[in-house]
Amino acid sequence: MRSDYCGDLGVDDVGRKVTLCGWVARRREHGASLAFVDLRDRSGFVQCVVDGAADLRSEYVVRVTGTVRLRPEGTENPALPTGAVEVGQCTVEVLSAAEPPPFPLSEHVDVDENQRLRYRYLDLRRERLQRNLRLRAAVNSAVRTAMERQGFLELETPLLIASTPEGARDFVVPSRLKPGSFYALPQSPQLFKQLSMVGGLDRYYQIARCLRDEDLRADRQFEFSQLDVEASFVDAVDIRRFVTEAVLAAAETVTGERPSFLPDLTWHEAMERFGSDKPDVRFGMELVELTPLFASTTFNAFRAPCVKAIREPQGAVQRSRKQLDDLVEQAKRWGAKGLVWMRVESDGTVASPVAKFLDESELRGIVEATGAEAGDLVLVVADERPLVRHVLGLLRLNLGRPPVNEGGLHFLWVVDFPLFEGIDPETGGPVPAHHPFTMPHPDDLAGLGGPGEPVPPADVLLGARSQAYDLVLNGWELGSGSVRIHRREVQSRIFELLGIGAEEAQRKFGFLLDAFRYGAPPHAGFAFGIDRLVALLAGEENIREVIAFPKTQSGQDPLTNAPGEIDERQLRELGLRVLPRT
Repeated sequence: MRSDYCGDLGVDDVGRKVTLCGWVARRREHGASLAFVDLRDRSGFVQCVVDGAADLRSEYVVRVTGTVRLRPEGTENPALPTGAVEVGQCTVEVLSAAEPPPFPLSEHVDVDENQRLRYRYLDLRRERLQRNLRLRAAVNSAVRTAMERQGFLELETPLLIASTPEGARDFVVPSRLKPGSFYALPQSPQLFKQLSMVGGLDRYYQIARCLRDEDLRADRQFEFSQLDVEASFVDAVDIRRFVTEAVLAAAETVTGERPSFLPDLTWHEAMERFGSDKPDVRFGMELVELTPLFASTTFNAFRAPCVKAIREPQGAVQRSRKQLDDLVEQAKRWGAKGLVWMRVESDGTVASPVAKFLDESELRGIVEATGAEAGDLVLVVADERPLVRHVLGLLRLNLGRPPVNEGGLHFLWVVDFPLFEGIDPETGGPVPAHHPFTMPHPDDLAGLGGPGEPVPPADVLLGARSQAYDLVLNGWELGSGSVRIHRREVQSRIFELLGIGAEEAQRKFGFLLDAFRYGAPPHAGFAFGIDRLVALLAGEENIREVIAFPKTQSGQDPLTNAPGEIDERQLRELGLRVLPRT
């Protein structure tokens, strides 16, 4: 029906007769019978000069035939890729009339998100979403090419599986053929990709659809896509190299440049310097250790296991006393007992509500340790180390984090995560930081003991590292992975430490454990969120802007009114009964 796309026309096409199809984006009268019509399709816009265009309205679907010509001198539009040309001597065929849309489709008009999602098929016509979804397709293509170039085989894993513990709630699907039984939708293909390694497939990848019933936020949806990777006879460095290649290929496809990765950070270093295991390193304001400075202090508030500070350049100049009080209250809401602020004056002295309780060497030590200068603001928290890191890490982001589309792309790997994240006060056993198939760090493995041996002390358990690693971009966790346990005695010991008996392990993971009895190769894997990567490459703060049909923050779909009720006949077929709401 057409010879060209609107956005592809340029000066090289002058004099050529073309046929275009698309939507009427704008129509401007020029005299009694002449109109300028901006025609839009997926490639962009072009101006068409139409005689007798009175019947054309916004969002009409039309077919235009005319001749490409240069715009008259002085009327060019440099903001448009096609702004040097127009299509004249046009004939127009209306293919479909349209009612006025419920909201303007211009990029310059803000529209309520519920309205946008209710009429998502109209929202998708807007240039922003068209651009984002084209970008997403380019990222997927680059990722696939990079993985296949590295010898990976694309496999598909099932969507109807057994429920397994993965850290979030499952979405479940009732079985019609076996009433009272349920499938679960996969939170990830974790167990199946490990089984493919046992099956000798060696290198697997998939752009997998995953589903998790968890609270939604800017970087999380019920449904999401991830690059899922698993490989045999590799170590953690190999996996990171494979994934790095795919990520850099995707970024280069979008930006035209190949970014570089920052040096790896250990989990401990990330937490100590940034207060986060997904550090945003686009700006400074790193956490500064002050604990030794106050080892003998007489100020009780600073006689704590950990004292740290952050410095906000020129924060003392920019922030009022009320704003400082608000920061104190915010720190308390995050769990701190308090927050001490200090202003560095022009003469180098320190002004603070607690200055009178600190001696001169302590005040001078704070200034020297933080590198504070006149006009800077220093914020100090003293408490247990995890809490101090948490509160100052949040304050750092709150005060200094730039918008998502500023500061460039800063990729890094965070490695050597703890194997356990705490001790359960009820059971006294360790709480796993990852799934129970994560291989301990080789230097810490012996300290965990073997099957049947006594449980090590808490400090040994909490000091044990795992061979787990996260990919971070601009403060967003793109994904996680680990070297897997493939040795039966190690797996038995980890289950034992977690309080998972043989019967429970067989019930939850039997099909994987059974497979491991027949020769499991050493293997490792990773998965990162396609939605998150695309959002950051597109400069978007919310992944909903790079998903064609997303859910709202409350998990609703205003377009289809999902989730909704099903009728009594379907319930009977499934052997279900809906209980009254309480």
